[in-house]
Amino acid sequence: MKEPGLDGRHRAKNGEIQRKRSDTLNKNLSKPIPQFSPNTTLGKMRARTGKISEADVRRAAAKLKK
Repeated sequence: MKEPGLDGRHRAKNGEIQRKRSDTLNKNLSKPIPQFSPNTTLGKMRARTGKISEADVRRAAAKLKK
């Protein structure tokens, strides 16, 4: 059963919403972030922007110079 409001994420048994893994490549995201190369990992994008969630990384990347 799909839980509303999770944006494709799922909950662990303890109720926490799990984030995407740090080794996920930009090209494998549902909507790749154009400010980063396709082979950049989500972990590197998080480190560069200082944000954790994919949505926050996307917003911070829009403000970065390429």
